[in-house]
Amino acid sequence: MDEYTEKLRNLIQLSDRMTIFTGAGISTESGIPDFRSPNGIWSKLQPIQFQDFIDSAEMRAEAWRRKIIIDKDMQKALPNRGHRAVAHLVDSGKCQTVITQNIDGLHQDSGIPDQNVVELHGNGTYASCLQCSLRHELEPIFEAFNRDNTLPVCRHCGGIVKTATVSFGQAMPEEAMRLSERSTLSCDLFIVLGSSLVVFPAAAFPQIAKQNGAKLVIVNREATDQDRIADLVVHQEIGQVLGDATGVD
Repeated sequence: MDEYTEKLRNLIQLSDRMTIFTGAGISTESGIPDFRSPNGIWSKLQPIQFQDFIDSAEMRAEAWRRKIIIDKDMQKALPNRGHRAVAHLVDSGKCQTVITQNIDGLHQDSGIPDQNVVELHGNGTYASCLQCSLRHELEPIFEAFNRDNTLPVCRHCGGIVKTATVSFGQAMPEEAMRLSERSTLSCDLFIVLGSSLVVFPAAAFPQIAKQNGAKLVIVNREATDQDRIADLVVHQEIGQVLGDATGVD
C-alpha cells in the first residue's frame, strides 16, 4: 500500500459521516466510455438540447438512435472494484449518501439501496413519460424503434417518453440537488471519485463540503481545478486505490 492509499485509509477510518461523489471515471473501469472526454461522443456529435427533443420528432428519433448505440456499452457493464468498495462503505454505515453524475445504475447493481444513491443526471437504464412520469422499460422501445423507427409514447397518457436522464438544457432535478446539498453539509469527509469537476452546479459540492469543515479527497486520473483545496489528491485508478484502502477485492 502506497502512502496515498494509506492516508486515504486513515481518513476513512476517522470518518463517521462521509459523502461520496462519483463521476464517469469510476465507470470507465467497467468499460463505459467517458462521453465528455476529448475522444468522447460529445466531442463528435452536437448534444441534443432538451427543448429540441420536445419540439422535433426528428430530434427525438436521433436521440433514440444515439441511445441504442450508447447502450451497447452500458448493457454489458458490471460493477468494478471501485463500485464494490463504495458499496462496502455504505454497508458499513460510514457513508449514507452516494452522489453520482453517472446514469449507468452500477452503484445500485453493486448492492447499494436506491435510497442511498442520489442521481444528479438521472438514470439511463429506463425511460419515463415527461407528462405523467410513468416508467417505461427500454427493451420494447428499442425493438419498436429498430423495427420501423417508432417513437415511444406513454401508454397511460400519450405523453412523450424520454430516457430518465437530464438532457442538455434541462433543469437539474430539485430533489436530487436538495439531498446532495444536505449530505454535503452534514459530512465530515467528502470523497470525489472519477470526476473532472467541471460540470456545475454539481461540481460545487466538494467546495461546499470543504468550506463547511469536511476533509476533501479527490481520486481522479487527471488533475482537477479543485486539487489545490483538497486534503488528499490521488491520480491513480479508483478501483485499486479505494479497494486497497477499504480491503475490498
